[in-house]
Amino acid sequence: MLIKIKKPWELSENDVTSVGNYKTRRDFIKAAGIVTAAGMMVPYGALARTLTAAANPYDGRDIKEELTDKRAILGYNNYYEFGMDKSDPSDNAHSLITDPWSITVDGHCEKPGTYGVEDLIDFNALEERIYRMRCVEAWSMVIPWVGVSLSEIIKKLEPTSKAKYVYFETLEDEAQMPALLRGVIKWPYKEGLRMDEAMHPLTLMAVGIYGETLANQNGAPLRLVVPWKYGFKGVKSIVKISFWEDEPNTSWMRLAPHEYGFYANVNPEVSHPRWSQAKERRIGDFSRRPTLKFNGYGEEVASLYAGIDLRKNY
Repeated sequence: MLIKIKKPWELSENDVTSVGNYKTRRDFIKAAGIVTAAGMMVPYGALARTLTAAANPYDGRDIKEELTDKRAILGYNNYYEFGMDKSDPSDNAHSLITDPWSITVDGHCEKPGTYGVEDLIDFNALEERIYRMRCVEAWSMVIPWVGVSLSEIIKKLEPTSKAKYVYFETLEDEAQMPALLRGVIKWPYKEGLRMDEAMHPLTLMAVGIYGETLANQNGAPLRLVVPWKYGFKGVKSIVKISFWEDEPNTSWMRLAPHEYGFYANVNPEVSHPRWSQAKERRIGDFSRRPTLKFNGYGEEVASLYAGIDLRKNY
């Protein structure tokens, strides 16, 4: 039997979705035979899901007032490879072929090469992580991801002592992603983390959402989730993982370095040059709410930035 220790950052299932969607999700899990605490396993093509109970949020906020509807999570996205409007990814991402899928690994590691998703993800050890997600555009959601800690993948690849950063790259394929032709940014999309950020237990490599396989518009078949950072750090549809000694120059840094820094920590005290970050609108709400520093995960991650000026290192 799989025994899962509850973490203080995990939110309650009831904090994520309406009663109707909650019942729908439970019906799906029951019908599909998805993994439960009893340890029963069922493959999803290659995906077996381990869903675990979550604890109340450590900060004691009334998350019941912060519900994000599943339809919004699936239908309100930034994925510019499929279009600029929020509905474009859900309308257009059906063209993305996610099976088979290969991930190239290179740089300062002992095990470079080409891997399948099943080589990197332990499908017998998936967890459900219910996290806040804060977009740099000042909107937010609460999302139930399914995946594994990124640290477990990194350990398999055995980075050397020279590996100070982890660099990720999204698929670039004009046949599957027609909006690439617009040249919004220099493709492919690239993002990175400092090694200690990547190894932090909060950092997740997601392969599912709402107890189901990750939808194409949400970054199938695997995407990065770093809940204390702005959403653009969550690189989608990953095809390359590199271990670098020097800080990588990410996509948004190349496009607008005065607006988008490498760290991208959620910080209400540091405004975007074109708007304040002090408040946010939770999708589904009419009013705005104060933004939490580090998106509410400061107790776990603030020590990573001890001695760093977060106004300069935004």
